Amino acid sequence: MTAFLTSLSSVGEIVLVIALGFWLRNSGRLGDTFKNNISFIIMDIALPVSIFMSVVTKLNRNKLLSLSSSLFYVFLSFLLGYVIAIALVKIFKIQKGRRGTFINMAVNANTIFIGMPLNLALFGDQVLPFFLIYYLMNTISAWAIGIFFISADDPTKVKGGKNAAGFNWKKLLPAPLIGFIMALVWLILGLPITFIVQPKGFPMLGNTFEMIGGLVTPLSLIYIGIILADAGLKSIHFDRDSVLALVARFVIAPAIMLSVLIFFMHTGATIPSMETSTFVIQAAAPCLAVLPILVGRSHGDVGYATNVVVTSTVLFVVVVPILMEILTLI
Repeated sequence: MTAFLTSLSSVGEIVLVIALGFWLRNSGRLGDTFKNNISFIIMDIALPVSIFMSVVTKLNRNKLLSLSSSLFYVFLSFLLGYVIAIALVKIFKIQKGRRGTFINMAVNANTIFIGMPLNLALFGDQVLPFFLIYYLMNTISAWAIGIFFISADDPTKVKGGKNAAGFNWKKLLPAPLIGFIMALVWLILGLPITFIVQPKGFPMLGNTFEMIGGLVTPLSLIYIGIILADAGLKSIHFDRDSVLALVARFVIAPAIMLSVLIFFMHTGATIPSMETSTFVIQAAAPCLAVLPILVGRSHGDVGYATNVVVTSTVLFVVVVPILMEILTLI
């Protein structure tokens, strides 16, 4: 019960900041361009800097090698997620135009704007290495695999016609991932970090980076509030396909992740509790906020995509305390 109350309190703090963004947007104090502006600041400036500083200051080459097994756990959970999601599409006969949304809903999470601030609020900075592992695999999954399921689900596409979405290297290598890759190169080459974090070096640079990186969580939460305000809470509804998608996101996805981890624990693998908690919470995070945009470009059911984005974002507040309570039993 203690873990439940703690997580409920942490989620409550997050909800208050989201509510602030929601109110600011609905009250007209944030203009139409602010959402794109804040997204740019987070994705292209603050987050890459935050990730770079966190990796080079909290990881080393030995610890990096020890995380290779973590990457395999996440990879396996994503692979099983796609297999099960495709099977569910066939079993429940999800209509064309919704299939790509459903598969992405079941597998790919909103790790940046929701998963990351929640993880940091619940567990602190020490879980960031595990978050980065999940973020890396989620990014590759969403932009190298998930987008193909959406484009293949185009109801207007003639069988055998040209795939309109295609492979987008810019989407596969967003700025946060570039920041992560640069930090990995820094560690592998053994470059010094004393010039930005030690008093004898140049601490002003490090302090500036830390300040910029600190913008990520509050701005991300305000961004979520803006998204919810634009979508409109009144648009929420629960048809059969939406409920199935929510079950896939909140029950099946974390269950797959947890099952993979428990399996390897029984084979003798040592998996820290923080790693388990981070991966399971990330696996249950709401779906990608850009899903309606991607679906719209492929002439899919945008209303369905918008609905599952909004409902999964709102219901995540209820799901997290329940998952935290379950994790205490592992």
